[in-house]
Amino acid sequence: MIDGHGDDLHKYRGISINFSSNIYAHADLSGLKKHLADEMDIISSYPEPSAASLEEMIACEYGIQPSQVMVTAGATDAIYLIAQTFRHLCSYTIERPTFSEYDDACRVFGWHEERCGELRWLCNPNNPTGQVMENDEVGTLAGQYRLLVVDCSYEDYTLCQRMSPQDILRYDNVIQVHSMTKKYAIPGLRLGFVVAPKHTIQLLRKGYRPWAVNALAIEAGKWLLRQGRTAIIDLHGYLAEAHRLRCTLNDVEGIETMETKTNFFLCCLKHRTAHDLKLYLAERHGMLIRDASNFIGLTPRHFRVAAQSREENDALVSAMKEFLQT
Repeated sequence: MIDGHGDDLHKYRGISINFSSNIYAHADLSGLKKHLADEMDIISSYPEPSAASLEEMIACEYGIQPSQVMVTAGATDAIYLIAQTFRHLCSYTIERPTFSEYDDACRVFGWHEERCGELRWLCNPNNPTGQVMENDEVGTLAGQYRLLVVDCSYEDYTLCQRMSPQDILRYDNVIQVHSMTKKYAIPGLRLGFVVAPKHTIQLLRKGYRPWAVNALAIEAGKWLLRQGRTAIIDLHGYLAEAHRLRCTLNDVEGIETMETKTNFFLCCLKHRTAHDLKLYLAERHGMLIRDASNFIGLTPRHFRVAAQSREENDALVSAMKEFLQT
């Protein structure tokens, strides 16, 4: 794992607005917190070895079989498990810039990268660009590789149509990774799941440790599924605000922004570094952005921003203008 992922809030003091994490920051988690407080006795016992009760609820939610679902301790946990389980394939392919953990997980388990590797990693929507690949293109990729892994972590942060779990199960060589962490804005609990054909899930289970998902995370997942809604109540409004922020920043002399289909987007400074901007915003304004220079394929001038409230976004624009004038 590289040092420099977004939301490195733990490294800074006095941050009041966090633009570095793509996860929605204004979710109402009060109901979940109360529920978990009432269920705190569950920490006195071991959790389910394989989170089977949550897997059954997820399967019911998506109209698939429990044998086609596997709960993990977050999407990143699933990525490493996949790299471990299928390491016999040896070679992988990635289109960059994208999430760094695909590379890191493959290196841990001895893979090597090739232009036409046997496994293809796909982040869809893609982090950090916010671009979304259409369903027919995903289907085409499935026919080109022995194994296609589709990381759908930001599926609830776009209005673009994506392949459902039922759609994915038409293919016998596709694994779909989902992030309940991002869907429900609970990054501290680490909760995700994999959808794949039964034979693939069986292979993944062979290499997964027991009690990997803690009892509070399992209980949180079940409670959230019963509520029947995601963290973002008004996705249309939120994405409209993200579009407004991007356009406003693009009008600032010295900043160029890239189009996106999500709540986050890439920016590029014309004459300054993202590192200097990040320090300035953190120290002077209590704001945190994502220095994107460590994404392979980007430069020291690239940074990523996730939209917040209108007032917070306007404050960011003002602070960036101030930085560019120094």
